[in-house]
Amino acid sequence: MARPDKAAAVEQLTDEFTSSNAAVLTEYRGLTVANLKDLRRSLGSDASYAVAKNTLTLIAARQAGIDGLDDVLHGPTAIAFIKGDVAQVAKGLRDFAKANPLLVIKGGVLEGKVLNADQVKTLADLESREVLLAKLAGAMKASLSTAVATFAAPLSQAARLLGALETKAEADPSVIGGAGQATAEPNQEPDDAEGAVIETAETTDAAPDAASNE
Repeated sequence: MARPDKAAAVEQLTDEFTSSNAAVLTEYRGLTVANLKDLRRSLGSDASYAVAKNTLTLIAARQAGIDGLDDVLHGPTAIAFIKGDVAQVAKGLRDFAKANPLLVIKGGVLEGKVLNADQVKTLADLESREVLLAKLAGAMKASLSTAVATFAAPLSQAARLLGALETKAEADPSVIGGAGQATAEPNQEPDDAEGAVIETAETTDAAPDAASNE
């Protein structure tokens, strides 16, 4: 490969590393062209899959700020650059490798960190983005429903209590403080009684004076 072609290849690989959500490095030795087509088809639009030279891949990875791929880049290498759901692509590669043992997962890169083969396979056990979002939405909906019920319960209970109190007050006004007539009359009697006592006292005091005047 001429030097300009190598520079272009490194530039393209560097861009793939920096723009992808993750990358999975595989060994494809022994797979047929038909096998590779099936693999690319199974990955769909979530990832691109291409053969890359180890030396150029190592240079591109370093330019993208990724260190630690030296131990992974041995033997023929093809890289799945993941643009979509990482877990979904990892599942696709794992399942394809089970059906086609010649495909070997060597390692990967996630958020700039190098993963070994076991860690890449662990990604395949994660739930897809759609499933996680659905669970999050369900949890949020449940939380909102609980909050609404919590706020609504005291209000509805208060409404029922007020309704029952109103019904009881209609039958017996004395059960609420607004039944003023029931409390006003007893208050008036002491006032009248006090007046009567004062008048009696004045009359009593005046009687001796009248007698003495006579």
